[in-house]
Amino acid sequence: MKTEQKSANTSPILGSHFEAATETLLMPASLDVAKLQNVLGDMMSHKIDYADLYFQYSRSESWGLEEGQVKSGNFSIDQGVGVRAVSGEKTAFAYSDDITLSALQEAAKATKAIASLGGEQTANSTTIKSNAPQLYVPQDPIASLSADAKVKLLERLESFARKLDPRISQVTASIAGEYEVVMVVRHDGVMAADVRPLVRLSINVIAESNGRREQGSSGGGGRFDYSYFTDEVLHDYAQKAVHQAIINLDARPAPAGSMTVVLGAGWPGILLHEAIGHGLEGDFNRKGSSAFSNMIGQQVAARGITIVDDGTIQNRRGSLSMDDEGNPTNRTVLIEDGILRGYIQDTLNARLMNMPVTGNARRESYAHIPMPRMTNTYMLNGTVPPEEIIKSVKKGLYAANFGGGQVDITSGKFVFSASEAYMIEDGKITYPVKGATLIGNGPEVLKRVSMIGNDMALDSGVGTCGKEGQSVPVGVGQPTLKIDALTVGGTA
Repeated sequence: MKTEQKSANTSPILGSHFEAATETLLMPASLDVAKLQNVLGDMMSHKIDYADLYFQYSRSESWGLEEGQVKSGNFSIDQGVGVRAVSGEKTAFAYSDDITLSALQEAAKATKAIASLGGEQTANSTTIKSNAPQLYVPQDPIASLSADAKVKLLERLESFARKLDPRISQVTASIAGEYEVVMVVRHDGVMAADVRPLVRLSINVIAESNGRREQGSSGGGGRFDYSYFTDEVLHDYAQKAVHQAIINLDARPAPAGSMTVVLGAGWPGILLHEAIGHGLEGDFNRKGSSAFSNMIGQQVAARGITIVDDGTIQNRRGSLSMDDEGNPTNRTVLIEDGILRGYIQDTLNARLMNMPVTGNARRESYAHIPMPRMTNTYMLNGTVPPEEIIKSVKKGLYAANFGGGQVDITSGKFVFSASEAYMIEDGKITYPVKGATLIGNGPEVLKRVSMIGNDMALDSGVGTCGKEGQSVPVGVGQPTLKIDALTVGGTA
């Protein structure tokens, strides 16, 4: 087992967010509000529009089980501070894994390189504590189970999967947890803190029959501790992974060509996230590189389509009580009844675009700069039962679950692979197919949605979004959708 420890620290004290952040991040370094304001005041002594300090402490672990044995494990502790100054469109950023006053002063000195002489500004000496809604319990999930209990949990998950079907020849499972304490101190006097738990459980199975091998996967998680993973939840994950693998054993080669495609509810919303959501982030639109640039108020999707980004859903993987600039997250309507209403914004891009901040500034860690990122992005319910959508299709493809994909933000073009798909013939789901790839253009696909189901579901809590080298947890969701004339790349 690999153990990595960048800096020693005692276990954070649980309680209010400010108490935990102060005792974990500031007190060990003998830092207080006055010292932090002096650092920010020095940064603002030149022409700078915005400055902040981002403190972070995190503990994380992961366990991996393969063939009934723990084959991998990791535990790490990390802490540090990021110092940022913004002037116009320019950002200066420095960070240190040493939380001390001298390290802060050196980092602050480095960020003043972007400032212009003259036009002296001052930092607000009044401290404003920002109290965001508490969307999750500030608990340490790593401490919620003993090491033995975590291993036994994975063993039960493996056992459940193997008992479901004798054709299951291999099972791998993993569990991961993270406890994170963050504090943001801004030049305008705002101080905000958050305590963020996060857990995830994953299972992958391989089924074998008549010389053929297929795999299936499932899992879930969110901002809670390991007690969420009851036997009922484990059974559900095992059943979904085994079902996917067994179905693919009998799958035929997928056809190719333009056809009607029905997307399942829940995780297939990753297509919306990738092909549409990224195009609605403020930085891409400020720079004019998005397919949705300068289109607010215009119809960009079929009537009935409403897409929101909502970081305020209780306990969800993509939710945050506050963003990484200390602003409360929001439920932001991006597209309403087909009309583009707004973009996802952080402070910098909102200021430059003269638009409201939406609470979507996110960063991977203290060593990264924040940028506008999605939280939980999903399409709202329609009115059509999903079975009626299937009945309406003469011949087409039903993509029940997705694998990976690629997107070009500028053009909106995407390619996604379906990990579980079926043919629809004469209004009925007939047989499974393998190797189906969906090819299209995000903005165009939005206009080709002809039926919207009433079964909106969020994913189970497995999403991770990458952007410019940074990864953050996210959520996606949608109801069942019927898309007219989407290109399918197949193997038949």
